[in-house]
Amino acid sequence: MSEFKNKTVVITGAIGDIGAAMATLFLEQGSQVCISDIFAKEEANKQQPELLKHPNLHYAMVDVRDYVAVSSWLEDCKVRHGSIDIVIANASKVTVKDLTSISAAEWMDEINVNLNGSFHVANSCAKLFQENQIAGSIVFIGSWAAHAVHSNLPAYTVSKAAVRMLCQTMALTYAPFGIRVNEIAPGFVNAGLSKQVWQKEPDAQEKAKNIVPLSGILESNEVAKQVLWICSSANRLLTGASIVIDGGLSLVRP
Repeated sequence: MSEFKNKTVVITGAIGDIGAAMATLFLEQGSQVCISDIFAKEEANKQQPELLKHPNLHYAMVDVRDYVAVSSWLEDCKVRHGSIDIVIANASKVTVKDLTSISAAEWMDEINVNLNGSFHVANSCAKLFQENQIAGSIVFIGSWAAHAVHSNLPAYTVSKAAVRMLCQTMALTYAPFGIRVNEIAPGFVNAGLSKQVWQKEPDAQEKAKNIVPLSGILESNEVAKQVLWICSSANRLLTGASIVIDGGLSLVRP
């Protein structure tokens, strides 16, 4: 029997490829899964019809930029299932513009989703863990890009670097309560914006693959498996860690 059976798992940004893969994997483990994204239920159903049919899954439209909405959703998840055991802060966005062209509004919106949204979800859930004496697990989905300079992704890289420090700060703060806080930082993933570009330009995918020392691109389910692993009891003393899974990409792109 899986150790995740009947555990309640909360995932943001779960209609995208990586979020959906994580939700699917935890459902396969017998977990109760609460997911959210910015889409209305009808649109979410169009994008992930099979996922949203699962009887152990509950979807809610939640904007992670809204602290009150996030807190209300988490409280609903707790009431619905009795507790929350794992939270995965996955919602993010990316704007491909350098500092000479990105607007102040675009910059702030990306910071609000990637950093503030992650804080809203993770810290609110950590307080619920603390109040209910649950030694829960919090996982941030970061990026290898936080470890390297990308002039065309300034808001994304800055926000993801800040998430890494948020992870470490929360890990230290909540360790006395038995709460673990970690980050998975993937390299190139065949998901989201990258997937859309590579479907149109197969040569671009091959070029990206060749940059990676281990000559590989991650699939969404591989990221999901790493999240499952980091939440497992095998890692009971792992906290404040940023696990970079990029095939050595950050070693050649400092």
